[in-house]
This record gives sequence, C-alpha cells and structure tokens, in this order.
Amino acid sequence: MKALSNFFTALVQRFLPDPFVFALILTLILFVSGIVFTPHGPIEMVQFWGSGFWNLLAFAMQMSLVLVTGHALASSPLVKKWLVNIALLAKTPAQGVILVTLGAAIACMINWGFGLIVGALFAKEVAKRVPGSDYRFLIACAYIGFLTWHGGLSGSIPLVAATPGNPMEKTAGLIPLSDTIFTGYNLFITLGLLIVLPIMTRLMMPTGKEVVEIDPRLLAEDEMAPATVVETTSSKPTFAVRMENSRFLSLTIALLGYSYLIYYFATNGFKMDINTVNLLFFTTGILLHRTPLSYMNAVSNAAKGTAGIVIQFPFYAGIQGMMELSGLGGKLTNAFISISNETTFPFLAFLSSGVVNFFVPSGGGHWVVQGPFIMPAAEQLGVDPGVAAMAIAYGEAWMNMAQPFWALPALAIAGLGARDIMGYCVTTLIVSGFIFAIGLTFF
Repeated sequence: MKALSNFFTALVQRFLPDPFVFALILTLILFVSGIVFTPHGPIEMVQFWGSGFWNLLAFAMQMSLVLVTGHALASSPLVKKWLVNIALLAKTPAQGVILVTLGAAIACMINWGFGLIVGALFAKEVAKRVPGSDYRFLIACAYIGFLTWHGGLSGSIPLVAATPGNPMEKTAGLIPLSDTIFTGYNLFITLGLLIVLPIMTRLMMPTGKEVVEIDPRLLAEDEMAPATVVETTSSKPTFAVRMENSRFLSLTIALLGYSYLIYYFATNGFKMDINTVNLLFFTTGILLHRTPLSYMNAVSNAAKGTAGIVIQFPFYAGIQGMMELSGLGGKLTNAFISISNETTFPFLAFLSSGVVNFFVPSGGGHWVVQGPFIMPAAEQLGVDPGVAAMAIAYGEAWMNMAQPFWALPALAIAGLGARDIMGYCVTTLIVSGFIFAIGLTFF
C-alpha cells in the first residue's frame, strides 16, 4: 500500500498541474472530443461552452460561503476549543491519521459541506498538536473521508431522485430513500468505507525521512483586528462603534436564523442542503463570535481562500454544458450500457459515472447528464431503479479521488496545492473501487 501511494505521489508531483490549469486542459479535451465523436462542429461546441459557462454561479457562491462560514465558525473560541480537545486524543502521528480519516468520513456522512470543511480544519489542529505528523498527508486524509458523502444523509442524487418534479420522475418515477440510502448494499458500502479508509490511510502514512512536517507556528491563524475602536476625541464609544461591538445585535440575528431553521425542519423534516448548512454555519458563527465586527474579521480572514472556487467553477460549468448539449455524456454512458447485462449493469453504470465525473464533478450535473440514459436502460434490463441511481452517485463520489475539483475548499484552508495530496487520493481510488464493486454486484 505504501509503495503504491509513493508511486502515485511521485507521478502526481510530476504530471498534475495546478487545478486551474487542469480545468483549462479538460475544457480543450472535451471541446475536441465533441467535434470528433459527435456531429457538432467547432462553432456549435463554442456555443455549448458559452451557454453553460455561467450556469454554476449560484453554486460557486454557495461553495464560497461553505468555505467562508465554515472557517469563520471554526475560528470561534468555543469550536476551536472543541477541535483542539478532540485533536488531543491523538498521541502519535498514526493515531492522528486514523482520527482525521474517520472523523472526516463520519462528518461527510452527516453533510458533505460540513464534513469537507470540518475535516480540513480538524487536520490542521492535529498537525499542530502531534509532533512528527505529515501535514500534507493529514489534509489528504480529510479529503479521503469525502468518499462517504453520497451514501450519507446529504447525497444529492438520492435526495433529488426522491423529490417530486426532478428531471427523471417521468422516466423512473420517484425513488424513495428506502430504496437508495437506507438499503443493505448502501449500508455495506458505507460501513466498508468507514472501516477500510482509516486502515488504508494508516498503511499509506509516510514515515521517517518521507515525513514533511510543518512548523506549527505557520498554521496559526492571522491575528484578528481589534474588535473595538474608540475615537480619540472622546473616551466614550460612538453609536457606530457600539453597534459594531453589540452582543445584542449578534444574538438577535442568531435567533432569527435559528427560528427559520426550526421552521424549515419542522415543515420539511430533517433535510439538510447546502443552503441550510450555510445558514447554520453563519448563524452559529455570529453567535459564537459574539459581536458583528469580530465575526466580520473572521470572515475576511477566511475569504482569502475562495479564489480557486471563483475562477474555476465557470470553466466546469462550460465543460458540463459541452458534455450535456453535445450528447457526448450520453455517448460515454451508452458505451458502457451496451456491454452490460442485469448483473453487470450496476458496476458498469458506476464506471461510466466515474468517467463522466472527471469532466462534470457534480452530483446534480450527473443526474442531468446520465439519468436520461442510465434509468431507461435499467428499466429495460430489470435493474432496480434505486440501485441504478446509487450507481451514478457512487461513481461521482469515487472519481473525486482523482479529480481535484472538490478538494479546492480543503486546499484553500490548508494552504496547499493539489499535488500535495492527490497521489494518496488516487491510491484510495483504486482500493475503494473494490468496495463499491462488491456492494453493487453482490448486495
């Protein structure tokens, strides 16, 4: 396992470009592929790219807020103390690796946005507290935990498939969560990942001269600006200064946010999406920071890491537009379907989803691109629609280990590059593929 991870780490260090350059290269590959493998010419492919380029603006803003509000929440005194106390459970680098991997995997099962941010912040705390820890590898462990998300409570494809009005309702009908998330095969796959991932990361852990430590002082957050500013002409704070440092104002806004969340959960059930997570992060953050100015300082500090999200998401939206509108996504999917039968269909659908995810790293995007081909084929072959939907979902989660798109928030928090972690993630891709294959084929 260690030799395999060393091999892929060396490979990634040599050949994987910056995630932005990676997105540009994928754009050109898909542009040329659309011309070669579909009846569309260059002008049409340009139109497909341009029409999709801005389709992820709302999602880019959501992801930026996940990063900013999550980071600001974690920098509050109470949450920081909580993370530190858990990090202190690890006495050795090996214990730290297991703790971060398991913690991130469980958190991502609860909610992917929560798990992605908390996992990276937790990895930083472990790196500070446990001498001899490899900082890069701990961040990789946090991202590896992301593999569990589509089998958890916030899996976008099973949630969308169970929602009235979704694009596949007329084709496959509504697929209840009892046929997707709450099934025996999903339990096997999710528990298998929870058990195998910590063991695997422990076996991959760098030792001796391979360890890349980082000075804990370099991981310390920037000092916050003073929370109170008093005018030199008067010893008494002005109205503006009092409002900036008003605990009452923060408490009132927090109560407003919690009131809405209680109403939302009471009327919709405990259904968390990215908007409710962001509101929960924001509401709790402003409450724990106590004053509006203190919270704004924390947000300003966190916002430095959003550059990668802001610049790269439009390119992936353009890629998704080319994939969907040119029909290339359908051709890739049909290539796998054409060689499948009732037994092999779930696994081949899973593989096709993994290939598509390299170009469309989005659960919702997968349902739009692949659903119209996978779901009718599943019906023709007599495959349970829930299994077919989860095959798409698992493939998306699985290929994230080779696609650095979703690592951007974690990398921004860590101050690392994709080459620092992706070699370990590619190793995880290979090993975890067996768990998905067994669960889809035999359960």
